[in-house]
Amino acid sequence: MIDLHAHLDLYPDPQATTKECVERNLFVLSVTTTPSAWTGTAALAEGASRIRTALGLHPQLAHERRSELALFEDLLPRTRYVGEIGLDGGPELKATWDTQCRVFDNILRMCGSAGGRIMTVHSRRAAGPVLDALASRPDSGISVLHWFSGSRRELQRAIDQGCWFSVGPAMLNGERGRGLAALMPRERMLTESDGPFAQAEGRSLFPWDVAKTEPMLAELWSMGQDEVRDQLMSNLKRLTTQFAPENDRSTSKP
Repeated sequence: MIDLHAHLDLYPDPQATTKECVERNLFVLSVTTTPSAWTGTAALAEGASRIRTALGLHPQLAHERRSELALFEDLLPRTRYVGEIGLDGGPELKATWDTQCRVFDNILRMCGSAGGRIMTVHSRRAAGPVLDALASRPDSGISVLHWFSGSRRELQRAIDQGCWFSVGPAMLNGERGRGLAALMPRERMLTESDGPFAQAEGRSLFPWDVAKTEPMLAELWSMGQDEVRDQLMSNLKRLTTQFAPENDRSTSKP
């Protein structure tokens, strides 16, 4: 199983959650919301060959943590993965919009200067501006739009720009989410939990709950669950192996 977007450090017991991911043999991308959280979160996965830690600065925290951009740049050579980053157009964050845009652009610039990164990107109520920003920094790397919720027109634009997508049980439980997922190219899709923030059946999702997406995708793709697993694993291998920038000095392996 593959969880391309989980906040391991934010579970009530991060060590226990990480241990269970290892025991279940999951591939996990552990995302962070601030640069200062990266070192401690990476330590959770020490010795776990299938867990990677992404360096992030969440758009909802950009106005509070923009001073950590220098730390972000210092840490960037230590990982091939960046996230959670992006923009959030929620009305409660209207006053922070300009700061969000500056922070996101700076991160994309840094990623480009570092040779590019695999990025998991937040785009709630901001799909158009996110795609504009990515188009303006084409050397920043490969973008995986997590829990994409834009319009169908924006989805087509994202596809045309070469974006990837990660979908999870919370997204696929809704009719609109399933409709968008049905239009995404299956060869550029991976699964995610977005736990512990995302919920299903009244509780926070754990990384192993990505298993719930397999029957949903099997129905959308009109194929068996074994075929779904094979497709997702092929996608993961292609995502991590096709991205090998010349200037990547990261210590992480795919």
